[in-house]
Amino acid sequence: MPLNAKLLVLAIAAQVLLTLVILVLMGRERVPRVLSGEIKVADIAVERTAYPLRARLLSNNFDNQFQLPVLFYIGALLALWAGVPNLIEVLLAAFFVASRYVHAAIHVTTNNVQQRFAAYGLGLAVLAIFWLVLFFRILLA
Repeated sequence: MPLNAKLLVLAIAAQVLLTLVILVLMGRERVPRVLSGEIKVADIAVERTAYPLRARLLSNNFDNQFQLPVLFYIGALLALWAGVPNLIEVLLAAFFVASRYVHAAIHVTTNNVQQRFAAYGLGLAVLAIFWLVLFFRILLA
């Protein structure tokens, strides 16, 4: 497998790792509270408001990992399917994933909405450019 393809797979793996880390952190916040009876299952069956703030932030961030990243996964797989990704695609993928790590870190700590939105917006812009580059590579092939 060519180096650029390996690097793109590494970016995919890094995004998957982020999702799994958030899932584990969320579980560590939620499961003990339910098992101890602190939070009743009926109180969380429909909404998350019974959970403390940190658990809700982690849950919201976990949901976020299935929004823009889905478009990233599709684009990355399409890039691999279409042949060897170019260096621009690899760098854009890496920047996108880095923006997701920044977004997640802000979301589950300070939850500063302006900073979080900036990280989200940067990731969205990078992802849009990634798709444009990919589209033109495939179109011109």
